[in-house]
Formats: sequence, structure tokens, C-alpha cells
Amino acid sequence: MMKPNLLIIEDDPGLQKQMKWALEDYEVRVVGNREDALELLRRFDPPVVTLDLGLPPDPANATEGLRALEEILRAAPMTKVIVITGNDEHEVAVRAVGLGAFDFYEKPLDPDLLRLIVARAFRMYELEMENRRLIRTARTPLAGIIVGSTQMLEVCRRLEKIAPTQATVLILGESGTGKELFARATHDLSPRKKQRFVAINCAAIPETLLESELFGYEKGAFTGAGKTTKGKFEYADAGTLFLDEMGDLPLPLQGKLLRFLQERVIERVGGREEIPIDVRIVCATHKDLKALIAQKLFREDLYYRISEITVQIPPLRERPGDAILIARVLLNRHRDASRAMVRDFSASALAAIELYDWPGNVRELENRVTRAVIMAETPMIEPYDLELETPSSTGFKTLREIRETAESDAIQHALAINSGQIGKAAELLGISRPTVYHLMKKYDIPAA
Repeated sequence: MMKPNLLIIEDDPGLQKQMKWALEDYEVRVVGNREDALELLRRFDPPVVTLDLGLPPDPANATEGLRALEEILRAAPMTKVIVITGNDEHEVAVRAVGLGAFDFYEKPLDPDLLRLIVARAFRMYELEMENRRLIRTARTPLAGIIVGSTQMLEVCRRLEKIAPTQATVLILGESGTGKELFARATHDLSPRKKQRFVAINCAAIPETLLESELFGYEKGAFTGAGKTTKGKFEYADAGTLFLDEMGDLPLPLQGKLLRFLQERVIERVGGREEIPIDVRIVCATHKDLKALIAQKLFREDLYYRISEITVQIPPLRERPGDAILIARVLLNRHRDASRAMVRDFSASALAAIELYDWPGNVRELENRVTRAVIMAETPMIEPYDLELETPSSTGFKTLREIRETAESDAIQHALAINSGQIGKAAELLGISRPTVYHLMKKYDIPAA
């Protein structure tokens, strides 16, 4: 079995020999300066590096060593760096850990302790690599969609049932919840997956152009129509047409869409020929279509045509745990793409992510994480990197706190139902009277 690669950055020949002897279980490579260290780092990609902060040209000053640490982590963010300092340089060691070092070790050399720290660093590296591999290979309920909450798993199961059918689907949800991702996933799970998925945003195109975009136009139909041009319907023939922001579709075009859904034929602008089209329609909107119907801004008959099956995507704030799960996946994705030195979110950043309402939903979350990966100046992303307020607490309750809250609520509820009669409350709860007295005293619940 090949030995794991270990890079030792140490300029003292005596310590070099001692460390090589103490760490003989590894494939050790030794260098004595920053430039050679970076070269070997690129060539051998060692999971763990030991770094003496007292490097030349000024061993008494840790500047060169700290510079080497920053460059190592910038080139290989996942590498575990163990810094080695003199016994009077504790503050420098703490600063190095703040910059991203895995751990620090103070001279003089203790072989057993050094082996323990190095082995722990290798183990941590292996665990992080395995975690990243699982994230990359994990099967999500629908391709490209990251979910963990029961609400979203139910949405995914619903779409998995809908996708193989020919039913017209209406996807509802706030802006930024990923409605187009769900529409694409529906197409990819359908028998039409080898055909085109064509998307158009009904709110992004002026009303005067939207009809020709959707239905195409004949040569000479209007000024500038120099040739016959197909519309989105024809391009999506045999595939799926996704109509995003359906709530903004003008009333005249609502009538033409209704006719297509009834007859399955279209006419180009300026044309007379009926063209049969075999396309599945998936619609989406963040607007309340029933309210628009009441205001005479949306056709009721069209609503019932496009909503053969309706799927509601809950906002991110109503999906417990999903914000953190999505944030971690986004962090890994953007960190790998930019080779940034960031490693993870701090505990306060995770709490801030969990407590924030996310009015812009997943789109806002991705923007903030992308910006934080670029702008963060430490290996741990903090709330200010995400432009979020630092919470006063972690925002998470311990199991003990949850249990105590439940007990207190149950006692008060039982007493209220039984008009403060402790004996009947105890009978209802299935516990003894002394236990009820004890819990009332514990949670400062007054007797009636």
C-alpha cells in the first residue's frame, strides 16, 4: 500500500532528520523555504503539511512562515497545515490558526505528540474528502434540485408521479424558489426528455412582440418581417414548452393559448394555415391567478386548462434545514470553481442563514454565498461576509430545551383543560400527582 504524502517545511537539518524518523509511516518530502514548498505542493498535492513559521530569510520573524501558510491554503484550500512554533510564540500560532491552519505544535519535538497531530490531520482530510464525494454523487430526488425538508421531498415525489404523464402542469411559488428547475426536471423525467425543452418568460418580452415570439410569423406580416419565422411553439414541437410568469400573459394571448390547448393547433402571425403542434405545456407564476381572475385580468377558462395539476413550491423560509443544506452545496461548488481559500461557514454564519427570512429565496441565497466565497478574508465565512446580521445566539435549541418546553406546555394545557385540578391533570397526562407538583415547581407554573 502506498504511503500518504506528507510535506515538511523546515530549514533546520537536525529537526528535518528527527521529523522524518518520527513520521516514517508517511511518504515524507522535506524542503527548507517557501518557494520550494509551493513547487512540491503543486507537484505532489500532499493532504497534510507541517510548516515551521520561522523560515528564512528571517527565522526570528514569522512573516515568511505566515506568508507561506496563506499561499499554501490559497493553492490547496483543503490541505491541512500544522504550524510549528517556538515555545514563546503562542500568539503567532493562534494567528496562524485564525488564517486557516489546522493545528499548531510547539517545539521542542515530541515524536508521539507530533504523530498524533499528523494522524488526526490526515483523518480530518479523509473525512472532508468523503463528505465532498458524497455531496457530488448523492442522488437528489430530481436532477439539479437540492432538498432535505419533508415539504420539498413531497413536492419532488409529486412531480415524479406527474412527469411521465401528458398533463398540463401549473407550478406556483415565490420568485427565486426554482420553478424553472422543477419544470426542467419534469421534462427530464418525461417520455419527451430527448426532445427540446423551450422556456420563455412572458413578463420579459413586450406585449407587441410576445405573440410573434410564441406563435411565429409569416413573411410580410408586419414591417421588418422579411422571412417566415417559427415561434416557440414550433421549436418545442414533440417536447416541452415552459411558460414562465403566466400571470403576466396579456388577455388577447390568453385567448390564443386557450385555443391551442383545446385544438392543439396554432396559426402564425399574418398566416391562415393551421399548424398541428404536439407539445406539453408547463406553466409557472408567482402571482395569485385566482385574484387576477376576480379582477378580470386572467381568464378563468384558461386557468382550469393550465392547472390540470398544480404544484406549490414553498418559500425557503418554510423549508426547515434546506437553507443550510443548499448553502453548503453552493459553497462547495463555488469554492471549487474559484479555488478560493474558504473552507466552511462559522457557527454564527450557519445560525444567521437559518434565522434569515430569505425574501429572495434560493436565488438570493446563491448570490450571497457566491459573493461571500469571493470576498471572505478568512477560511471561515462569517455573517458579515454574507451581509447578514450576527445572531445573538445560534438559533438552535438543544434536545433538553425542546423537552423542557414540551413538558411545560403539556402541564399548562392539562391544567387549563381540567380547571386547575391537579389530580385530573395528572390522570390526563398519565403521571402521578407528585410528578405534576414537581414539574409545576420546576417550570414556575402557578396553581389555580
